[in-house]
Amino acid sequence: MEHQELLVGFVRLHVLHHAVEGELYGQWMIEELARHGYRLSPGTLYPLLDGLEKRGYLVSRRERVGRSLRRLYTATPLGREALAVARARLHELFHELLEEPRDVQQPA
Repeated sequence: MEHQELLVGFVRLHVLHHAVEGELYGQWMIEELARHGYRLSPGTLYPLLDGLEKRGYLVSRRERVGRSLRRLYTATPLGREALAVARARLHELFHELLEEPRDVQQPA
């Protein structure tokens, strides 16, 4: 993923957004992110999901699908709170980014 260090935050928010809406699983999330231009491999997404779970933003459960187990993720109350905070900050940033540039010299 180009500019990965900047965009990984957006990916995490995208995951959290869908986990608040309902259960998600890794392969579906990879496909959903691809629809938005993010190309993540399972080797990138699954550690990200695991990290969000370890930090308390997601909780998972296993469900049998045919002969395999699928891990389903949902947001925890902490994850819902974090998404609400992120939405407010994103709203502020969105408006700042879309403002007309000022002729003010930025600090170096």
